[in-house]
Amino acid sequence: MIDTQRLVHEFLELVQIDSETKNERLIADVLTSKFKLHGLEVVEDDSASRSGHGAGNLIALLPATEGVNAPKLFFTCHMDTVVPGLGIKPIVHEDGWITSSGDTILGADDKAGVAALFELIRVLREQKIPHGQIQFVITAGEESGLMGARFMDASLLDADLGFAVDSNGQIGEIAISAPAQARITMEVHGKSAHAGVNPEDGISAIQVAGKAISRMKLGRIDKDTTANIGSFSGGGATNVVTDFAKLYAEARSTVQEKVEAQISSMKEALESACAEFGAKSVFESVIVYPSFNHADDAEVVQLAKKAAAKLSLSGRTFQSGGGSDANVFNGFGVPTVNLSVGYENIHTTDEKIKVEDLNKLAEFIVEIVRQAVRN
Repeated sequence: MIDTQRLVHEFLELVQIDSETKNERLIADVLTSKFKLHGLEVVEDDSASRSGHGAGNLIALLPATEGVNAPKLFFTCHMDTVVPGLGIKPIVHEDGWITSSGDTILGADDKAGVAALFELIRVLREQKIPHGQIQFVITAGEESGLMGARFMDASLLDADLGFAVDSNGQIGEIAISAPAQARITMEVHGKSAHAGVNPEDGISAIQVAGKAISRMKLGRIDKDTTANIGSFSGGGATNVVTDFAKLYAEARSTVQEKVEAQISSMKEALESACAEFGAKSVFESVIVYPSFNHADDAEVVQLAKKAAAKLSLSGRTFQSGGGSDANVFNGFGVPTVNLSVGYENIHTTDEKIKVEDLNKLAEFIVEIVRQAVRN
């Protein structure tokens, strides 16, 4: 079914195109040309003007086979990579693994997904497989915080069910849940004084912030929720009572109400500590992307599980600990799950993927399209 040699060749071509996040112009142009070469209508949206990235999102359309009754599907991957991603030199090893030369990432995250989508288009055409309407959404800026998806106009999506091709795990596994993320900044405004002459006249912002942190629940809150303080800044000379401190934090939960409750508890801890010492506080929080949760019997999940079963893949469903474009597209109202790609050690120079898994991924996507066709 899959032309493995052709698939691997395309993957190797894609990873050698520099596309570190915020520098997506070249890869966007290449992908646009490829979609057009396959006869698909493709547009680039105007999200770059708002996201600050090198390109907008690409939205390509493959019309349904005439007379086919099937839900409208969309598949999504991202075109950007993390650093270091310049001058990638992929190596196909005799044991079937593909790696970089060792001084860069490989870029399988997420160009393995992109290559599999182009193979899907070819296979559907060559083998005359009946299919419903399929949209392909290739986002920019995913690695910078889902920026392309977040600034995309939701009205551009024309789909009933969605599949992101961008998760860790073995081929055939399906992420059906992922947390919302809140980005939080906290400021403590104290009062400066000489630390040796009259410290009692000062209010140490660092001391107050420490007291506030001690009152916060952090780390693993429960099975659905986590929170973390990632950065703390403030202060200077040791002979001055510090009058300002700033904290950068996050909260995540797969249950929207729980992430909101965690935010509230962190705010309360900050405000109570500041009130106790006579300091002032500033607390700001923004939900960067929403959570999503799908039951095993949801249509989008069942479709993926049926395809996995047909190929003797596990079809295991799991809860992801991180966000992806799937979070955003679920927030747009299109039920979307995230399919495992099979890559390993992503975001490191040890990143790798098996040729066999590239092949399985393309087969899995083709089978999802097959299973979507209703009798």
